[in-house]
Amino acid sequence: QVQLVESGGGLVQAGGSLKLSCAASGIIFSENAMSWYRRAPGKQRELVARITRSFTTFVTYSVKGRFTISRDNAKNTVYLQINSLKPEDTAVYYCNSYYKSGSRPAADYWGKGTQVTVSS
Repeated sequence: QVQLVESGGGLVQAGGSLKLSCAASGIIFSENAMSWYRRAPGKQRELVARITRSFTTFVTYSVKGRFTISRDNAKNTVYLQINSLKPEDTAVYYCNSYYKSGSRPAADYWGKGTQVTVSS
């Protein structure tokens, strides 16, 4: 049974900070790329950050300098540190795992999301 459980969302004022967590179970965590996506009201889901199994990171251009992704393989947890929050960051943030081995089909799992609301 695979589970990705996000936490750390909430209601904050513009300029504040949050640290989101995603705890994974049922997967070989260290072999999975881990990502954070978000879906804002009236918009499509978008990738905001990714960290590979080799700890290479990607952060989408619009949030560079404010968002940092990290992982702790000993805790099977991926984090998203969000600083200088803006109202446009308001969205449901989803955790995603991805594993591909050779030619076999990829394994892809999603959490249920955590709500981030930024007031201004």
